[in-house]
Amino acid sequence: MSDVYVAGVGMTPFGSSSERTARDLFAQAAAEAFADASVAPDAVEELFYGNYMGEFAETQGHQGPLMAEAAGVSAPATRVESACASSGTAVRYGVNHVRSGQADVVLVGGAERMTNISTAEGTRALSAAADALWEISAGVTFPGAYSLMANSYFEQFGGTREDLAHIAVKNHANAVENDLAQFQRAIDVEDVLTAPDISSPFGLYDCSPMSDGASAAVLVSEAFAERAGLDPSVAITGVGQGSDSLALQDRDSISETPAAVEAGRKAYEDAGIGPEDVDVAEVHDCFTIAEVIALESLGFYEPGEAISAARHGETTIDGELPVNLSGGLKAKGHPVGATGGAQISELTKLLRGDHVNSDAVEDATVGLTHNAGGTVASCVVHVLEVRE
Repeated sequence: MSDVYVAGVGMTPFGSSSERTARDLFAQAAAEAFADASVAPDAVEELFYGNYMGEFAETQGHQGPLMAEAAGVSAPATRVESACASSGTAVRYGVNHVRSGQADVVLVGGAERMTNISTAEGTRALSAAADALWEISAGVTFPGAYSLMANSYFEQFGGTREDLAHIAVKNHANAVENDLAQFQRAIDVEDVLTAPDISSPFGLYDCSPMSDGASAAVLVSEAFAERAGLDPSVAITGVGQGSDSLALQDRDSISETPAAVEAGRKAYEDAGIGPEDVDVAEVHDCFTIAEVIALESLGFYEPGEAISAARHGETTIDGELPVNLSGGLKAKGHPVGATGGAQISELTKLLRGDHVNSDAVEDATVGLTHNAGGTVASCVVHVLEVRE
């Protein structure tokens, strides 16, 4: 099977842009991706666009054709919704479309507008990704749901709030020089431990923010790249997706994420690699515990071992496996419909050598993205590799 190349990527700054609509944000990200790829919008044969809360924040559904128009694309356009894994799923659809021969050029990505509504309204919108009958009706929100997962993890494997604090510190440090990140400031462990409580064991710095932003990528076939005289250096060589019970109480364990295990297994098998081959990763750290569970689900650590990885410097910028060099969702920001595409954008630049933190992984040739929806009821994993 021929490689699918990331010909170009684009991404708006993440943060508060409440005056800008999602279509405006996506138009910017798509224009940057086309310019980066040296591909014209009229070459696109399919668009897959991720968005989760458009109906809540903008009273806007039917966004596929709307975003195609915004991007200057005249092609079939499909909105993909899978909670916070929406644009990661859109990328998977795009990869599979190119692989199947149905298209040579596909635009993928996503956008979300979140700060134009109140925190209470945003929290309510996000909670709709949980089980309405058994979780939302009981007042569960995602800080509460992930705190249940964290406390279950601590009970089963051990760990402390300080272990989690080191993850937040690491990811904030990675975002300091990232001009696209929402929080470009360093914090220390004491800042995390003394921050306002959100839901035990989480304080404010354990939680990703509400954000506005968009991401996009132009995916092309090897044949198109040759015909067009393109020379992309990064290919998506592995894809995997997994699902799990929507509600936490329906799972055998709430401190483990089988959807991520399955998505990772499929992506590794697809790419013909194992976790030991990955040089750098971008994982879905919507809460600090989520990074821990992701690293274990993806086979980088055995269950119970990733909790101390950041504290021991194993996943820091100079560690054996740098994780979330973009700043992650924690510091880069988390406009949920754009997050999976943003991971592709950031990792592509890291592997190409034109990211602000590329020097830390200058010899890296294999990267991985992990994009989760809800309490990881959905998960999409991509393997990216440098192709000479």
